Amino acid sequence: MTNTALLSEDGIWFLVAYLASLILIGFAGKFASKEESLKDFYLGGKGFGVGVLFLTMYATQYSGNSLIGFAGSAYRNGWFFLVGVTFMIAIVAGYLIYAPKLFPISKKHGFITVGDYINFRYNSQTLTYLIVGISIFALSNYMLTNLKAIGYIIEYVTGGGIGFTEGIIFMAIIMVIYETLGGMRSVAWTDAIQGVLLFVGVIIIFSVIMINYGSIDANTALFLQNQPDLFADVTTANQITWISVLILIFFGISVYPQAIQRIYSAKNESTLRRSLSLMIIMPLLTTLPLIIIAIIGSAHFPELDKAGSEQIILLMLNKLTHIEGMSIVITIFVAAAIAAIMSTVDSAMLAIASLFTQDIYHKQNPQASQKKLTYVGKVFSWIIMALMVVLAVNLPSTIWWLIQMKLEILVHIAPAIMLGIHFKKLSHKSILYGLLTGVGITLIFLLTSLPSKPFGFHAGVVGLLLNFLVVYFHHRKKS
Repeated sequence: MTNTALLSEDGIWFLVAYLASLILIGFAGKFASKEESLKDFYLGGKGFGVGVLFLTMYATQYSGNSLIGFAGSAYRNGWFFLVGVTFMIAIVAGYLIYAPKLFPISKKHGFITVGDYINFRYNSQTLTYLIVGISIFALSNYMLTNLKAIGYIIEYVTGGGIGFTEGIIFMAIIMVIYETLGGMRSVAWTDAIQGVLLFVGVIIIFSVIMINYGSIDANTALFLQNQPDLFADVTTANQITWISVLILIFFGISVYPQAIQRIYSAKNESTLRRSLSLMIIMPLLTTLPLIIIAIIGSAHFPELDKAGSEQIILLMLNKLTHIEGMSIVITIFVAAAIAAIMSTVDSAMLAIASLFTQDIYHKQNPQASQKKLTYVGKVFSWIIMALMVVLAVNLPSTIWWLIQMKLEILVHIAPAIMLGIHFKKLSHKSILYGLLTGVGITLIFLLTSLPSKPFGFHAGVVGLLLNFLVVYFHHRKKS
């Protein structure tokens, strides 16, 4: 790691001003709240228009994993990882399977969490608790990956002036303050700013890299010299991996609880559809440029390890610090990266707190007032953030591995949502047996000496196939 800070003094002041503005937005969200209720605090009153809804979905989906984890994978896998664009489009396709039908039901029955839908649809507290538990596990994992990413970035851009641990703690405090002040309103409004920063930052950085490093074509000789295997023909193993990851992302990320909460918070069905339509084109404007940058970087910075590869964009920018105006570009990248990460962490934290409050605490305390429930949710946000900070600092896992681990468990709630919304006669027992089978098989492969990728597929994909099969045969038997 470099001992030279990438951010200039002006850049540091810009970052400080940006972070201070998020606290002010937290207060704005608090003053804009209409009542102390879970609906108002966790869904912003269910009144988001196209602009805010689209930007909060965009900022949440394109997290620190896009700038750090995805870039690292593109560096290690070469042009093959261009399929990452397909992955991000698949998420929106997943939304379209269930969101249009789920939205009017959520509006009619006042859903706050994914647990509300599961309990309404299947009338099974056991199934609800199980899905809520899986959701909290996945969201906690999501927070961990992004808190780690923010620690790496803060440490790197300050040249070690602010350490990995201190960076995580400082940013965590900022996030939990504005989230507990204004709830979903503050989160969505900060997401809107963060989404704009992310999009503008990616476009500017892509342009700078193309000008100073050249295109993939222009670096052909350097690739042949430093990375001769990077453009090898696609193998059957590559294709299996692509299909496996695509399935994980399609059935996993599209059912994230924080994404479902944003579906609930849309002003109307037209707003939701228009926001999803805009989301379809964003992989071409965000994921594709980042992957191309990382592939070009592999020619100029060969043989980086996994941790190093996840810092490839920062390494490329650091090499250009002698160019006039680069301090501004680096500041924009740092702000964009931090914005992407914060928009993901705050959304996950908000979703975890709502799941605990609505689906666990409220069920055990049915007489609790809305004011009391809102207070419990805020307190729990501080508790969960403190726990995640401790784990993020101490768990030695690469970001991409954590992403896959999380998705391999989360995918198993997809049948309950995607099938349940379309097949009215599907029973809770069919879903429950499928879920238990799928999660059980996945954990056996992941936690034992058996291969974690049987036949080249992720354990979660194999488990999900069995999940669907059990649901199908049990439902058919009962019919």
